Amino acid sequence: MRVITGKAKGHRLKAPKGLGTRPMLDRVKEALFSVLEGYGPIRGVVLDLYAGTGSLGIECLSRGADSADFVERNAHVCTIIADNLRHTHFEQQGRIYQMPVDRFLHRQRGVRHYDIIIMDPPYADPAIEATIQLVAQSDVGKEGSLLIIGHSPRVELADTYPGLHRIKYRRLGDSCFSIYELTASASPTPEG
Repeated sequence: MRVITGKAKGHRLKAPKGLGTRPMLDRVKEALFSVLEGYGPIRGVVLDLYAGTGSLGIECLSRGADSADFVERNAHVCTIIADNLRHTHFEQQGRIYQMPVDRFLHRQRGVRHYDIIIMDPPYADPAIEATIQLVAQSDVGKEGSLLIIGHSPRVELADTYPGLHRIKYRRLGDSCFSIYELTASASPTPEG
């Protein structure tokens, strides 16, 4: 696993041993970033949910993002993200949050707005659609922010969710990604 292009091009990234994390394959990552750059240069603030090795957030930093926040619940994996940030010289631009994704989203409600939100959850995650909707409702994005989701072809996602509209779907073998754009109706709903 390596950084594909940009400032850290060619840097190899550490990955934890075993099957606890499933980093996006390089060929899928290449296809994803090729599509993303079709919408314009990678800029702004990035949120990498279910960060694993940090590969996707680091790729964004390498391509020009200002900063990236990484959310990963496993402490050992968080140390690997920190090592990968140091190795690629992005440690000043990255922050790591060791906690479950849903807790992070509830805590960050309206605190910081991200331009690119990446979600690469476990393929069998039964809560993937609930998490997608929580991203839209939690006010971590803004109108025009992109939500990128890595998923299995066996996981069928809707073209629209409240506050989200899918603008791209691509399948490569046993991997897929969907890109959604946050719409004006993605603002948080009042709590009753």
